[in-house]
Amino acid sequence: MKAARIYQRVSTEEQNLERQNALIEKAKAEGYYIAGVYKEKASGVRADRPVLNKLIADLQEGDVIIAEHIDRITRLPLAEAEKLVNRIREKGAFLSIPGIIDLSQIQTNSDIAKIVLDSIQTMLLKIALQMARDDYEQRKKRQAAGIAEAKKQGRFKGRQADTQKHKLIISLRSHHTLQETAKLAGCSVSAAFGRLCVETLSDAAVKQMLPTSRLRAAVC
Repeated sequence: MKAARIYQRVSTEEQNLERQNALIEKAKAEGYYIAGVYKEKASGVRADRPVLNKLIADLQEGDVIIAEHIDRITRLPLAEAEKLVNRIREKGAFLSIPGIIDLSQIQTNSDIAKIVLDSIQTMLLKIALQMARDDYEQRKKRQAAGIAEAKKQGRFKGRQADTQKHKLIISLRSHHTLQETAKLAGCSVSAAFGRLCVETLSDAAVKQMLPTSRLRAAVC
């Protein structure tokens, strides 16, 4: 029985991973033993994702990594994305992702056929990795264009503060550690800390310690 390690990722703390849970039952139905489920909330353009790095470190030869789409694994530029995939291949593991045909399982005694299949596999993977990056770039361009147009029309107000979450953080902190507060509030530790700083320091002190732009970024 083949072992599968399932990787689930969303980009922000506000998003949830429930939709990707279907991967687990699907893998079981296909006869895989689930060696691990790895859940991460981090951008796909980051190369230093702790959970993904742990997954790669845990890989055993013959393991299969299952993900919802190639962009769950990476949205990095092609050269960096290939390095990431090579780390997986070096462990003797495989990717099982919709839209990517795995030719490595085709049995052949011909050395020439093996070389051809490997070349085709590499080409298909490159195309998929580049498409994931292109999609990311297009999304960023559309977002920037939308913001620019909204600003032109006076409709863009930026990210609005979540006052309910702010109150929850302050309430939780009186009974919990900072790490526990962040977990219970559903935000990052840095965001919880930033909110508490804003609440506990005077406006003048805050302005002296942090630029306005960083204050906005610190809020959940």
